[in-house]
Amino acid sequence: MGMPPILSPEDADRAVLLAAPRGYCAGVDRAVITVEKALDLYGAPVYVRKQIVHNKHVVADLEGRGAIFVEELDEVPAGETVVFSAHGVSPEVHRQAEARSLKTIDATCPLVTKVHHEAKRFANEDYDILLIGHAGHEEVEGTAGEAPEHIQLVQGPDDVAGIVVRDPSRVAWLSQTTLSVDETLETVAAIRERFPELLDPPSDDICYATQNRQLAVKEISAGTDLVIVVGSGNSSNSVRLVEVALEAGAHAAYRVDDASEIDETWLEGVSTVSVTSGASVPEELVNGVLSFLSDRGYPDARAVHSAEESLIFALPPELRRDLKAAGRV
Repeated sequence: MGMPPILSPEDADRAVLLAAPRGYCAGVDRAVITVEKALDLYGAPVYVRKQIVHNKHVVADLEGRGAIFVEELDEVPAGETVVFSAHGVSPEVHRQAEARSLKTIDATCPLVTKVHHEAKRFANEDYDILLIGHAGHEEVEGTAGEAPEHIQLVQGPDDVAGIVVRDPSRVAWLSQTTLSVDETLETVAAIRERFPELLDPPSDDICYATQNRQLAVKEISAGTDLVIVVGSGNSSNSVRLVEVALEAGAHAAYRVDDASEIDETWLEGVSTVSVTSGASVPEELVNGVLSFLSDRGYPDARAVHSAEESLIFALPPELRRDLKAAGRV
């Protein structure tokens, strides 16, 4: 029998913590499966307006299968099939699709659709709506498009002083679903100081998966030397996880698309590494990071469970109808 490996004190103290839950949420899973099944059913190409989810590896994989991603509908030939991304679109985009006789499949996350319904309800009741979110984000553009004459964007507490409303007693707030919970509550508190009668949405706008992943990263960040968040740079929820990790006490935190982006110098003097991923990240990318760490002498990861998720969303009704007609369900 061979001798057991000799560990230095530094090696013996090493640990890798893996957040649970992490990765795909129900809305992302539904959106990706929607494009995959549309390609199987209709054949390539299937057009997708914007990135179906904010992850470059997912997009590249679907492109390899025959999906064509476009920025706007005028890039889609008349009469073709187009999938709307998980982030949602405005009514104007639906009108444009109808005008060009496009076959549409709406893969908007149902939790984003809920915010759209809230925007329409508040607008119908003639409230001024303060939408907390990031300028230019597709989800914000889609929600704002539901009632543009009623909605104004608030990106954070610094914007609150400049808010102008018609009636301070008739103001409501909504939020992008992928924001930092703590930062959003800070912004809401600042708004409420100016408008004490501020009306809350009927339920949390920040989605369950975003909240769970932020809770999980807090669990693995306190006192850890390094947090690695797997996710793309245009993924709002992934970027927020880095911020949450640092606020929770991590000594350092970085976002990477995959293991190839890890800088070896990040590991210098590091004993404990914590790993998580954004809501649109395939698990194989996380496994790649764990393999990278294993190759450099870190032990197998220990999962830290902070919540259980079992939610599943049904596929878009128009796709379910066509699958049924084709005998695919």
